[in-house]
Amino acid sequence: MKTLCAALALTCVFLAGCNTMAGAGKDLQTGGQKLENSADNAKQKM
Repeated sequence: MKTLCAALALTCVFLAGCNTMAGAGKDLQTGGQKLENSADNAKQKM
């Protein structure tokens, strides 16, 4: 029973970590896209 509980807890921690990294990746991607758009707008104004 202890082994089952430990395996379940480890699985939950692993899945939560994957979700967090996926969210962080999407946030970075969105930030990069906004930065790229700003650079393109600045080039067009020159």
